[in-house]
Amino acid sequence: MKAETMIGGTCDPRFAAVREAFAENFARRGELGAAVCVTVGGRTVADLWGGTARGGRRWGPDTLVNVFSVGKGLSALVAARLFEEGRLDPDDPVVRHWPGFTAREATVRHVLSHRAGLPALRRRMPPGAMLDWDAMTAALAEQEPWWPPGTAHGYHVNTFGFLLGEVVRRATGRTIGALLREKIAGPLGADVHIGLPAAEHRRVADFHWPGDPPEDDRSSDLDDAALMRHNAYFNPGGLSGLGAVNTAAWRAAELPSTNAHATARGVARVYTALAAGGALDGVRVVDAGTLAAVTAEQASGDDLVLLRPSRFGLGFQLTQPERPLGPNPRSFGHFGAAGSLGFCDPDAEVGFGYVTNQMSMGWQNPRNRALIDALYSCL
Repeated sequence: MKAETMIGGTCDPRFAAVREAFAENFARRGELGAAVCVTVGGRTVADLWGGTARGGRRWGPDTLVNVFSVGKGLSALVAARLFEEGRLDPDDPVVRHWPGFTAREATVRHVLSHRAGLPALRRRMPPGAMLDWDAMTAALAEQEPWWPPGTAHGYHVNTFGFLLGEVVRRATGRTIGALLREKIAGPLGADVHIGLPAAEHRRVADFHWPGDPPEDDRSSDLDDAALMRHNAYFNPGGLSGLGAVNTAAWRAAELPSTNAHATARGVARVYTALAAGGALDGVRVVDAGTLAAVTAEQASGDDLVLLRPSRFGLGFQLTQPERPLGPNPRSFGHFGAAGSLGFCDPDAEVGFGYVTNQMSMGWQNPRNRALIDALYSCL
């Protein structure tokens, strides 16, 4: 079957390059199933989908898929709303909300900017423990930081969601997933979820993780820095989704760092609102001043976990030369493992959502990069 015949949806003729890049992802870049949605000035200019979702079923406009760390951007937006409402302050010590938290110097700002020093658990957790919220947060509460909070930054790959989520739960009595639904996704009509209701599981595309190699615990062979990086992804086994991503238990759980489920339309709708300063179609999800504060640079430079440069605001990834979100300096959003991506460019008034069910390792993803380059070639 030719790649072109796999593509559904609509595309403004002026943005034909986006459609061509999307088709090329299937023809030349190994795409199995995916969707992309792009808005400019609040108007949808490309809304495309193609490939297979599960059991031979074709991808459709309402197909959901695990978007991994795209959920960090959604969680950051929940935190921004709580700052605006005065229910949380970025400079609150974590221990103010979470009594007994060992890293007493850590603040909410440190958590959101990956500077808390808690990117991994040192104590080995049993496989599957990432689905036990109380076990994971208890282990984080007793963990001594890998570095003094605020003195360095390193991507809190999976612990970000547990740390922020527990602070939010203790401060508000609500989970990040519930607040996302009530304050953002519901009012906007955005098909994004952290903690997917069972009735929606039928819409989820199976995720393909080539080979599904077993995770071996090599921790006894590693020095301290290498142990931190290893455990950030693999302690407990299944933490990053390997072996668990297609299970009902994973889809239903709330793992804000790792298991958000969304459509491309849903991701794009959130970022369309943010591109416009925080409001869309009469629905305000965050005010412009708060949005400016949470997208101001908080951490930049050498990342102790990624071992390459990274750049963060309060929960959002900021564009950088090593991993650009288009050519403009104010773009922000969040990448997810496999290449899923949500971002906005306030200067070009762009909202962008791309979702995929094919894992590809590496810092640069050729599929989302092709789509971004194609988009900006049309502007």
